[in-house]
Amino acid sequence: MTTPASRRFDNRHALVTGGGSGIGQAIALRLASEGATISILELRPEAGEETASLIRRAGGEASVLAADVSDTESVRTAFSGLERLDVLINNAGIAHVGNVLTTTPADLDRLYAVNVRGVYHCLHFAVEKMIAGGGGVILNMASIASKVGIPDRFAYSMTKGAVLTMTLSVARDFVEKKIRCNCICPARVHTPFVDGFLAKTYPGKEAEMFAKLAAGQPIGRMGEPDEVASLAAFLCSDEASFITGSAYDLDGGFTLLR
Repeated sequence: MTTPASRRFDNRHALVTGGGSGIGQAIALRLASEGATISILELRPEAGEETASLIRRAGGEASVLAADVSDTESVRTAFSGLERLDVLINNAGIAHVGNVLTTTPADLDRLYAVNVRGVYHCLHFAVEKMIAGGGGVILNMASIASKVGIPDRFAYSMTKGAVLTMTLSVARDFVEKKIRCNCICPARVHTPFVDGFLAKTYPGKEAEMFAKLAAGQPIGRMGEPDEVASLAAFLCSDEASFITGSAYDLDGGFTLLR
């Protein structure tokens, strides 16, 4: 964890879904380094505990909530144990490769359950708690796939489009309750998921395919989780107190090609 330039989240409680690895872990570490008490909501509690341990070793406070975001009662139980909630990061999500012909009904339901229903669940219970606490900040992880057409990402794009529009709806409906809601739309970010995908799909050609994917951004490389975390920390801080209902591209110039 890097030394923070400020303590923007002192005395604030942030919940990060899918905080056990990748972008979610980077955001949890960044907010903790700036003073936030972190709750990591994870389907895999052992992964969440790895992040929590990193935070504790650096002097921060963190706990793990084992929950399946696609299950209403699981999320209800997780949120019911929170005394307060100042920041929600809706990061948990899954991917899928396929067009409308190769995507099965089961594929569509699986993506919807996590990426749409899961975000809904956390919004539903978080907004209620934030209203009771006098306000809060929500940041959803969307994707450039919610704005532009990407080959073979039919179901994934559908879900991220929903995340974008849920962001706008929550921002509009609860602005007078002092709740801000924004989303980040990243292009390819180098996470363990990317490495696993390449190893499974292109065995023996991982380096070649990694270079090809990295070259898809005009800037010449993939993003890094820490770069997403930096933007997330800003949007969730008081420095961004005049920003709500916005979607921020973090794409290395990808949308310039569209």
